Amino acid sequence: MPLLTRITGPRDLDRLSLEQLDQLAEEIRTFLVDAVSKTGGHLGPNLGVVELTIALHRVFDSPKDKVLWDTGHQSYVHKLLTGRQDFSRLKMKGGLSGYPSQAESEHDIIENSHASTVLGWADGLAKANQVLKKDDHVVAVIGDGALTGGMAWEALNNIADAKDRPLVIVVNDNERSYAPTIGGLANHLATLRTTDGYERFLARGKDLLERTPVVGRPLYETLHGAKKGLKDFIAPQGMFEDLGLKYVGPIDGHDIEALESALARAKRFGGPVIVHCLTEKGRGYQPALQDEADRFHAVGKIHPDTGLPIASSGADWTSVFGEEMVKLGKEREDIVAITAAMLQPVGLEKFAKTYPDRVYDVGIAEQHGAVSAAGLATGGLHPVFAVYATFLNRAFDQVLMDVALHKCGVTFVLDRAGITGTDGASHNGMWDMSILQVVPGLRLAAPRDADQVRAQLREAVEVDDAPTVVRFSKGAVGPAVPAVGRIGGMDVLRAPGTDAPDVLLISVGALAPMCLEIADLLDKQGISTTVVDPRWVKPVDEAMAPLAEQHRVVVTVEDNSRVGGVGSTIAQALRDAGVDIPLRDFGIPPRFLDHASRKEVLAEIGLTAPDIARQVTGLVAKLDGPTERTTAGIDSVEPARD
Repeated sequence: MPLLTRITGPRDLDRLSLEQLDQLAEEIRTFLVDAVSKTGGHLGPNLGVVELTIALHRVFDSPKDKVLWDTGHQSYVHKLLTGRQDFSRLKMKGGLSGYPSQAESEHDIIENSHASTVLGWADGLAKANQVLKKDDHVVAVIGDGALTGGMAWEALNNIADAKDRPLVIVVNDNERSYAPTIGGLANHLATLRTTDGYERFLARGKDLLERTPVVGRPLYETLHGAKKGLKDFIAPQGMFEDLGLKYVGPIDGHDIEALESALARAKRFGGPVIVHCLTEKGRGYQPALQDEADRFHAVGKIHPDTGLPIASSGADWTSVFGEEMVKLGKEREDIVAITAAMLQPVGLEKFAKTYPDRVYDVGIAEQHGAVSAAGLATGGLHPVFAVYATFLNRAFDQVLMDVALHKCGVTFVLDRAGITGTDGASHNGMWDMSILQVVPGLRLAAPRDADQVRAQLREAVEVDDAPTVVRFSKGAVGPAVPAVGRIGGMDVLRAPGTDAPDVLLISVGALAPMCLEIADLLDKQGISTTVVDPRWVKPVDEAMAPLAEQHRVVVTVEDNSRVGGVGSTIAQALRDAGVDIPLRDFGIPPRFLDHASRKEVLAEIGLTAPDIARQVTGLVAKLDGPTERTTAGIDSVEPARD
């Protein structure tokens, strides 16, 4: 009987021998490769923390002791050891989340999937234990990549302030976040080493010298003054100890016995302790180890033996952007690129290979990336900062007060905008078009297809006196959606075919095909519809209000929160222009969405063509007969431009 099937909770590990624990580690790796290859998910990070997770659950008593993960994508082994071994629907509706989930288990304390936050959580929990006089232990596991985030160091500064507040920080050092970790911190971690017995040597020396008459104490104080220099020579761990944190390591992160010993010492210490573990991302799976890009950080469905993808989904939004960036780089020497530890996921890998001196990976530090971009722009360059839409939230103040206030020409390219689905609540890019609406001067584009990604990226980088944003979806990009005309700066995707149209349907971004489907359904109900794509959703096009006035109803459809989104902004613009007609805005409700496929999430929230067409039909039916109105807005449609 496999050992893994006998593990229903962490305490089942207590009765296993070291030999059995090694066997269990191999079984877990086999399980992960088999399971994740069928569903997709974060494979490399979890293969690297198998022994570490086993040791953590042997030494600490979860859930009484709080084990926290940063980021949560390295928690699959933790799930297995806490009774969750059905991975058949991993990241699918009704299945396990790809991150810790409070709804799944009492062992999941935080649902942490944005990096560099776990130490702040740990600091707060440790303070709560102290105030409430609890003897629980708090353990924070943080990857070396997450230590490039400034929030981690803000937390360390506070953690070190209390020498008697127990807190164990496990640094999982695999030299990578997504790709190899970069920066001065990464270089310092690579040199951290300790010498066994150093602290014992120092303690014995102090005791001996203090008992030596006359010269002992002065000599000890002299030697003590040289302590840091001696430590930096023998064991350069000063980076942490200068903060007042006890340092243990580095430990072989795949030696369970050594890990347990180090963690047990840290547990007994009674204050904040760093346990530095060296692990290998993708360990035990040769295709992952041979993947120099990111060691199979995240994979789709793959052949377990070869690691090759089961099927290709064709061109995606990210690659379209990446290819256009290379072309722009050739045309304009002032264009540079910025990424926050995600060079490959955001499509900048080709640009980096072509123009290695014009790309900057700032680590997991979106705030710094935005301010640095402002500096680059002020210095005469045009930076393009490519980042997931969900992560730009972290740099809002810098977009507002550093980039926009200073009128810096910076282009932010938001990947994974809208509903991303399987990664769950934290990764849906559903807030960007709401929070960015309040930024003065900012211009925001939502391309509907690959051609518009290329065109609007080029339009964005031409702006040198304000921030611009281009946002697009995750996954495969569909066929081109041609325009049949233009009104102002807006593309007309469907003309109404009548002088008295009923509905102005405003389509935002990748939802254009669905909006055309809505128009077809309305047409079958005898409801005439004009479909327009604003292209630039901020600011609202000046032609919008006159056009809206020629219709009985205005409908907006966006894959962003309805609260403060494009629909709300257009409604305000119509009110300001004195256009008083019914408007219905369709978008994402203000709630956190469970993980499921994009299609399933859209269906769950009613953002589908039949659902919207049904509601619009009902709205039109409530109105009186057609009102008298001119057709100037429709008549002014210009021919579509190539």
